Amino acid sequence: MKKENLMFLTILALLAVSVLVIMMKPTKLGLDLIGGSRLVLEAQTTEDVPEITDDVMSSLHFSIENRINSMGVAETVVQKVGKDRLLVEIPNISDPQKAKEYLGKTANLEFKKQKEGLRKGQKIWVSSGVSGKALKRAYVGSGAAGNWLVNFELNEQGAKKFAQLTTEIEGEPLGIFFDGDLVSSPVVRTPITGGAGYIEGIGTLEEVKDMVNLLNAGALPVPAKIIEENSVGPTLGLDSIEKSKIAGIIGLGLVMIFMVAYYRLPGIIANVALVIYGLFVFAIFKIVPVTLTLAGIAGFILSIGMAVDANILIFERTKEELRIGRTLYTAINTGFDRAFTSIFDSNMTTIITCVILYLLGTSIVKGFALTLTIGVIVSMFTAITVTKNFMKLFFGYSEKINPAWFGLKPGEIGVAQKIQDTNPRKAKLGVID
Repeated sequence: MKKENLMFLTILALLAVSVLVIMMKPTKLGLDLIGGSRLVLEAQTTEDVPEITDDVMSSLHFSIENRINSMGVAETVVQKVGKDRLLVEIPNISDPQKAKEYLGKTANLEFKKQKEGLRKGQKIWVSSGVSGKALKRAYVGSGAAGNWLVNFELNEQGAKKFAQLTTEIEGEPLGIFFDGDLVSSPVVRTPITGGAGYIEGIGTLEEVKDMVNLLNAGALPVPAKIIEENSVGPTLGLDSIEKSKIAGIIGLGLVMIFMVAYYRLPGIIANVALVIYGLFVFAIFKIVPVTLTLAGIAGFILSIGMAVDANILIFERTKEELRIGRTLYTAINTGFDRAFTSIFDSNMTTIITCVILYLLGTSIVKGFALTLTIGVIVSMFTAITVTKNFMKLFFGYSEKINPAWFGLKPGEIGVAQKIQDTNPRKAKLGVID
């Protein structure tokens, strides 16, 4: 099997996989397209944390981000705004009120023991030195009676402290507090030395899951108060999607018409490669997955222009090779080889810029940078591999050159050089009379 035929089959296989991915996997849309909630959280000082520092905000940012991820809401945005605020964007959320309550909980887990109070017979709970900071993981479990439990495991240091605590209070109740509320007070029958245990009496399965997610996400270093809230309706998002579709179809249509009008048959091949490019990129967006926002769509459309630009460079170089008298097969190979450096250099500068934008930009800018980077990388593949392979398959081995294929006049073929080929080296290069 010829190399070109093998590559053609590979392209068809990739195309089939891309179509399958596009059909099977849903498209993730951003807040500006699908609607959702935008919240602003303000960090609150406490007795233990009298000042909101950068370290406190970094810890708060990490905890809030973990909580959102545990909710199963994809592609949310959490970013610092000012000194003591976080902007949280949650797309396509079904229950905004529950999300607000969930994000605002401190999720502070404490294990306390009892001691004598000031009045005779009074018992009060005191801190024991063991808290959720020592938590390794939490997970949902069920008891013998069919009730739901919060199982937990402590890290090595926490397990030692927990063993000391349960040894000390053997036969007495252990107070388990969550956000300052007593949720369970089991009596310690025997010391717990394995660093694992469970919390019962939480409530329904949904409540147990929420507590498990909060514990795994970690307690907030300080309370976070929601000071601003607004929603983006799905109607506005659908309108933006429709306008983006129209703009994309018009732009792509005009580009395709230009390519056919100016480059003739290679232009048709470039258009086919462009469609394949679009399918490849869209499939990658779904595999990664990339959340499409208006800015992200703009990056994708811009990368389409760069994909066409690569084909233009290749075709112009090929036409130059035909003008100096090379055979069609050699002109195609040489045209691609000589255009590659220019294509690679221009695309690499774009990718470097996109990396900087992704690392330093806001969420909207990051979406633009990511889609543009993916588009540029795929455009290099389709321009160098797909277009080149298709050109060779269609007319790369033709003995006669039809100038009209490339939008050339009959007299332009070999006009730059009319050589009587007596030099073996030139013959090897494919220069003709």
